[in-house]
Amino acid sequence: MKQNFSTALQHTLQHEGGWANHPRDPGGATMKGVTLRTFRRHFGEQRSAEELRNITPKQLETIYRSGYWDLCHCDQLPAGLDFVVFDAAVNSGPGHSARWLQRAVGAAVDGRIGATTLEKAAATPPEPAIDGACDARLSFLRGLGTWADFGKGWGRRVAEVRLTALSLAGVDRAAHVVPTTDFATTKRGSRGVWVERLQAALGLAVDGVFGKDTEIALIAFQAAEGLQPDGVAGRATYRALGLLP
Repeated sequence: MKQNFSTALQHTLQHEGGWANHPRDPGGATMKGVTLRTFRRHFGEQRSAEELRNITPKQLETIYRSGYWDLCHCDQLPAGLDFVVFDAAVNSGPGHSARWLQRAVGAAVDGRIGATTLEKAAATPPEPAIDGACDARLSFLRGLGTWADFGKGWGRRVAEVRLTALSLAGVDRAAHVVPTTDFATTKRGSRGVWVERLQAALGLAVDGVFGKDTEIALIAFQAAEGLQPDGVAGRATYRALGLLP
């Protein structure tokens, strides 16, 4: 939606952080989500990494609006889904984001958001559209060779994007987007919003029902994090997943 760019940008920048130049990050030198390659494409090939590190707010908004929001036709997408597409485009590229959207709404998957994709997006209820696009994004990320290095952060980001998008779309289960100290311990057989948050953070399909697949994924996560692998999600597990402060 046209009025949602500033809100979407604010949420996305919370995930992007500041300066990064990790040797295992395929994006290379990055500042607030903007790679050096992208910075040069907008402002000239002569631009240096140091100039990127000192990018101005105006430059930042120009890149995010023209290179991602406008390119993905986010003004024409439903509230919530616009943020999902925008954040995914920033994180993984507009082509990937378009494909994840198209899979979620049943459009032909060609990596370009056109009239047909926009029509199908408008006709798809917000919850399955948002969940479908986020699930496709997570599936792609989990298949990358760098998942071991960055997977925990990526999974947390997609979980938070999902909940924020659902809230923007007015879906009740995302009414509390910001993590608080209140939580519900969950285990096999549990149902509800904290199961949904757990599933999203683990990169699973979200249905709010704590079944066998959720238990297996949770135990594997707990073992990898040095937590007691008991299949019960409590305060320590939620903190490790970034769902509690």
